[in-house]
Amino acid sequence: MLPASARPLSDAAVPESTVVPLVQPAARLMAHAAAWLMLVGLLTGGYVSAAMTGKVPADPHMALAAHLNALMGTFFLLGVAWTLPMLRYGPVGQRRLAWAVIVANWANWGITCVKAWLRVSGVDLIGQPTNDAVFGALTVSVVIPALVAACAWVYGFRRAP
Repeated sequence: MLPASARPLSDAAVPESTVVPLVQPAARLMAHAAAWLMLVGLLTGGYVSAAMTGKVPADPHMALAAHLNALMGTFFLLGVAWTLPMLRYGPVGQRRLAWAVIVANWANWGITCVKAWLRVSGVDLIGQPTNDAVFGALTVSVVIPALVAACAWVYGFRRAP
């Protein structure tokens, strides 16, 4: 028997096998973001191909990193979305966690696509303005949100006091 929250108001015309339990809004948001990230990640494979054949002036290794960042980010999003019911957070906390993971993973894909075009690594401050701008963008929009989200995800598994 389904829990009351998953049953329709009237059981008359709806077979029980077709009733789906309610999905938490933050989980749906993350799954939707993951679906789009998977699509753009797969499409980024064309960018990789064009970079590897010299059709676009981009670093092929960085383009490949962008492609993989999107695919791996998809699984990070889906993993967190799947575990949301296991966490101690309410709807507001779940939404905050969702946005931190979404921002970090989309930014990781986007900035890596751009840095491939710019042909900079952006992994340290080296005194070169373009590289240093990429480093700042990665730090602010990828590293910090991803670390905060990962810590919050781990902390969310603690039992409520």
